[in-house]
Amino acid sequence: MKFAVQVLKGPYNHEASDTAYNFVKAALDKGHEIVRIFFYHDGVINVTNMAEPPQDDRNVYARWTELGKERGIDIVACIAASKRRGIKDGHIVDGTRISGLGQLTEMTIEADRLITFG
Repeated sequence: MKFAVQVLKGPYNHEASDTAYNFVKAALDKGHEIVRIFFYHDGVINVTNMAEPPQDDRNVYARWTELGKERGIDIVACIAASKRRGIKDGHIVDGTRISGLGQLTEMTIEADRLITFG
């Protein structure tokens, strides 16, 4: 099955990011395809490189980067949501790109299911 994943909440104020990450890993391990992961609203904070979590805390930003690179997943942050939060191209983690809502529409059409977290 082809899944499109949308994350709407930030990494440290809601469990949406962790749940989405675990879902994506489990889906891939079961042989499913992830068409794209689209970060929208406060979800764009998950892929910023401007935060540095404490050493004893999970690094959400690094986890998404590693997952995207290892599994070849297209990870997109919404441009409008990013701009509203002061996030520009140079402020996102490697392997992520900023783009518009057309990417959300496209992945929804291509996927069998859209799964939204947050």
